[in-house]
Amino acid sequence: MPHVWHSHAMPRVRISTTVDQERLEAARRVAGHVNDASLVDAALDALIAANRTVELDASYAAYDEMPVEAPDEWGDLASFRSAAASS
Repeated sequence: MPHVWHSHAMPRVRISTTVDQERLEAARRVAGHVNDASLVDAALDALIAANRTVELDASYAAYDEMPVEAPDEWGDLASFRSAAASS
């Protein structure tokens, strides 16, 4: 069961691990005056954001498979873009 900390009722879990000392010291210098828990939270947020970016980029791969001039049941994207630009 996660512990509830602070007044915001944010569930927290305790982690215990070892890390590269030089990398940790460099991260502490970059982050400024934050505690290690905040530093780990920021690193996890960055990892999640980077993964989301990869997922979004992958979702656009379908557009690479079909040229914008290729017609579908709604017409073709190139004609739509042209009509939208001229209005």
